Amino acid sequence: MSEIKNKAPVIIGCDHGGFRLKKFIKEFLDQEEIPYTDIGCDSEEIVRYPYYAAEVARRIRSGEFVRGILICSTGVGMSIVANRYPGIRASVVADHYTAMMTRQHNDSNVLCLGGRTIGEFQAIDILKAWLDNEYIGGRHEISLGLLRDVEKEMCKQ
Repeated sequence: MSEIKNKAPVIIGCDHGGFRLKKFIKEFLDQEEIPYTDIGCDSEEIVRYPYYAAEVARRIRSGEFVRGILICSTGVGMSIVANRYPGIRASVVADHYTAMMTRQHNDSNVLCLGGRTIGEFQAIDILKAWLDNEYIGGRHEISLGLLRDVEKEMCKQ
């Protein structure tokens, strides 16, 4: 197993559908000595994912964290909420290649995983690829610039 190079702290949150996978991911982060802040939830009791997604998005926007991890049953609900915040680029990822590309080309700062759609070891492979890759800029900066323009336009309304 290769060691993770990027050890920047992450913020992690989940709803009841992502609780089990979050526990497994936290064990991996501990093993790799990657600091994290867990904002909940703390059981499989039903909770509402928008609270957790919003908290992660707000704390990344504030600059407290650079990257976050959100987990619900599919990852989709979390991404919908997180992506409503300007500057947040939350990506639902279910494979290694997409994890790599969303960091390199989209500068994804929130990884959304499906606690009921991917297995634990697949999740770790995705997480490693996401943490180990950086935004490469270049021609991709044009698209991110356009995204920032859309965010500015939407925030005026």
